[in-house]
Amino acid sequence: MDDKPLAGRVALVTGAGRNIGRAIALAFADAGAAVAVNVRASRTDGQAVVDEIVARKGEALLVPADVTQRPAVNAMVDAIAQRFGRLDIVVNNAAIRRDVAFADLSFADWREAQAVCVEGAFHCVQAALPLLRASTAGAVVNIGGLTAHTGATRRAHVVTAKAAITGLTRALAHELAPFGITVNCVSPGLVDTVRDGATPAPAHHAHAKTLLGRFGRPEEIADVVVWLAGPGSRYVTGQTIHVNGGAYLG
Repeated sequence: MDDKPLAGRVALVTGAGRNIGRAIALAFADAGAAVAVNVRASRTDGQAVVDEIVARKGEALLVPADVTQRPAVNAMVDAIAQRFGRLDIVVNNAAIRRDVAFADLSFADWREAQAVCVEGAFHCVQAALPLLRASTAGAVVNIGGLTAHTGATRRAHVVTAKAAITGLTRALAHELAPFGITVNCVSPGLVDTVRDGATPAPAHHAHAKTLLGRFGRPEEIADVVVWLAGPGSRYVTGQTIHVNGGAYLG
């Protein structure tokens, strides 16, 4: 098998400074793609990912931008086009995941989750669309979530946003198919990630179980994303792929 199936391609990964986003960016680089590494505020983390890709003899560009702000997204896509001359893959990974009881959930926090997860995906895909149409194998991969399908306490804002991503995936699969662009969703569940003190592990992790008896690794999510963006999945579109060790059988 070709160990560089994405050679010559360019991928944008939002929220790529750490955890699943970081793993996706590194996996794309290992598959031969040039990678635009997006972060909102954690430029140090983003630059570390870029440096790691370069150390692996890959090509990467740090593109800081708040995906909720269309002018910033337009500038990000312009920077990618100027550096690489193309954009073939968009991965919408940026998200808000804080636990808050519904009774205590402010409307501002509710709106922030929708803005980052859903509106961010809207802005990124729409801004990138001319470049995706020009690609011979354009691909959009949205990152959903287990609780969009199971529900969870203290996560009404997150569950709603991630469920909307599933709907957006299906809608865009219909609309972008005539341009040869595939659109799919990867729904991770119960993944070991590094969290800061302000963002503890989600409450549902404490009692959730997997058939495989363990949590997943970010790299295991990244492997599926890379496949969906690559040549072996060109007949797959509009799908939600669950990667959760059997915690949910969709």
